[in-house]
Amino acid sequence: MAQVRFRGGGFAPSPIRGIGILVFVLLIGLAEWGTRVGVITPLTLPRPSDVFSTLVGLYRSGLLAEHMIPSLTRLLVGSVLGVSLGVSVGILIGLSSWVRAGVVPLVAALFPIPKIALLPLFVIWFGIDEGSKYALIAFGTFTPTVVATYGAVDNVDRTWVRMAQSFDHGWWSIVRSVILPGALPGILSGLRISLAIGIILLVAAEMLGAEYGIGAYILEAGSLYDLERLFAGVVILSALGVTVSFAIGRLERRLLKWRI
Repeated sequence: MAQVRFRGGGFAPSPIRGIGILVFVLLIGLAEWGTRVGVITPLTLPRPSDVFSTLVGLYRSGLLAEHMIPSLTRLLVGSVLGVSLGVSVGILIGLSSWVRAGVVPLVAALFPIPKIALLPLFVIWFGIDEGSKYALIAFGTFTPTVVATYGAVDNVDRTWVRMAQSFDHGWWSIVRSVILPGALPGILSGLRISLAIGIILLVAAEMLGAEYGIGAYILEAGSLYDLERLFAGVVILSALGVTVSFAIGRLERRLLKWRI
């Protein structure tokens, strides 16, 4: 009897190591070559090697830590506030018809508002210091987290819920053992988007009334038209985004081991 080839992979993604790094290396090498031979002018794009030297100088001088620590603190505090509140409200919307009827129209009205446009208002309410920056990042991460969370709760297979009810599980037991695990993949996917928005708003907030921070560093470099420093700041933000995405990926692998 001929052996039948297994066809049940289910479109599961398989990890391919090194491809992402190779793409980065090729792009950086292409930019280095273009700037050295004159295809790309220095007024358009600085040499990656010069940007790297600027990053090394930032690290050795201690300025990198002086800018990174305030930025990471603002991102952490604002994101924790916005994401925790967003997940809580999203779960309530997914579980309660009354909360859904009252809160979903409000979220729909707030979601399309450009959060950066509200920065002057937050400065009036919370002052030009840290409070307005925390508030902007929290508000910016709150609305996408709410939408992702209640969408994830809605997508949980109700057959699981009915099965738990048939075994006489209580409301909290069903939420803890069925709803939350079933919604967790969607919540974590939404977390990637929320934290990316948080990084964008962090830069915007630091460009107003901040002495230290990556946004303040980029603003100063741009005002001086110092492209090496400007791109060094962009590289730092890119590295921060990659680090956040990697951390969420590790969290997904840890929390979603039950998925096949």
